[in-house]
Amino acid sequence: MATTQSMYSLPVLARPEIIGILAEYQIINISDSDLTNPTSNFVFSLYTSLLLHLDSLQEDPSQVDFEALERFENPDMHVDAIRAINLYRKIKDVLAAIECPISFTLPDLIRPDSNRTVKFASAIINFFLHKDSKLGMLKPFAEELNVLEEERKQREDKISLFGEEIAAFNEAREREKPLVQEAEAKVKELQQNLDNLNSYQLILRKERQAMKEKAEELENTVKRSEYELIQATQENATLRSKIVQSPDKLQRTLEEKKVVQMEAKDSERLAFQSFQEKTTVLEVYTKASQKMTKQLAQMQAIQEQVNSYKSAEKDVKQLKSKLSDDQMLEKSLEAKVVESQAKARQSDEQKLLIEQEAKLRHEEDTRLLNNAKLEAESRKHDLETWGRKIETVVAEVDSIKEKTKSTKDHAAVTQAELLKKGEAIVNEVIFYNIE
Repeated sequence: MATTQSMYSLPVLARPEIIGILAEYQIINISDSDLTNPTSNFVFSLYTSLLLHLDSLQEDPSQVDFEALERFENPDMHVDAIRAINLYRKIKDVLAAIECPISFTLPDLIRPDSNRTVKFASAIINFFLHKDSKLGMLKPFAEELNVLEEERKQREDKISLFGEEIAAFNEAREREKPLVQEAEAKVKELQQNLDNLNSYQLILRKERQAMKEKAEELENTVKRSEYELIQATQENATLRSKIVQSPDKLQRTLEEKKVVQMEAKDSERLAFQSFQEKTTVLEVYTKASQKMTKQLAQMQAIQEQVNSYKSAEKDVKQLKSKLSDDQMLEKSLEAKVVESQAKARQSDEQKLLIEQEAKLRHEEDTRLLNNAKLEAESRKHDLETWGRKIETVVAEVDSIKEKTKSTKDHAAVTQAELLKKGEAIVNEVIFYNIE
């Protein structure tokens, strides 16, 4: 069976090859006897099936142009003739298009010849085998183009979904934007209040530390006063035991001790009052600290809301980035589609160039063959002329040889006669001298 070739040619196929190819492509089932002794009905079916396989018969071959039939008086008698003429024109156009070297005539359809039928069938079969091979070369590009088209549609669906999600996020962001701005303003205000309260808390801590140190100092003073009071009491007891001995001195000492004791009590009272004041201030600071803690908790909740908004905004940015990547991928897929289309066009162009090259090469070979034939005929004519000239020269040479030979023979005879005459003369001279 004939194999498809990348270069288009029109070799004549053997009958078994034609039968096998037609059966393999499910065009028509024929036998060897059909090709050996073809009939008009057989070639009509054969050419009709081949043209249908090539898509050259767009209409049903059994249908007839009724407008053409209306022109005849008895249209029923011309149905087969018009159908045959239509098929003849189609076959002739196809064979002319594929550059079949043999011209198709109407007798080839009505009274077919076996060899010509095989040649015409071989030409059409070689053409659609060449066509199938080219389509087979383009099939991977078409499949790849279909895959790229499916991927492009999927990307478009994803991009549409991402666009809807982004639109929803943008809408939600626009709705929540006033709330976010209000929250940001509150956060800034609370942050300012927090900074002020922190500064005030530091000041209170310093004052509390100073008051604590002062309270400790007062406590130490009270302790010293109590200790001095105990000592004064002991001394008072001692003085009372000695009061009988020196009443005036004792009276003075008692008065001094009373003065010291009053001063100590005043100091203790002042210290206690200062301690109570500091305790009140500390309670105020404690309440303020609790209130600040509550406000800080509120600020932290607001901060968490702000963080969630920032997280949502970050997700939106990621979706935008993903959308941008998908758009880039879609562009790359479109570039691949364009590249595949360019390859397909390039293949078509290469096919046309190959066909044109084959046509040009055929024309060039035909021209060279014609030139060679003309040159061979010219050389043959020159050789014949040269042969005639050579024969003439040879004849002239033979004539010259004959003349030369005859001249030599005559010269030899003349020389012999002259020699005889010379010998006679010499003999006469010798004889004369002797006398």
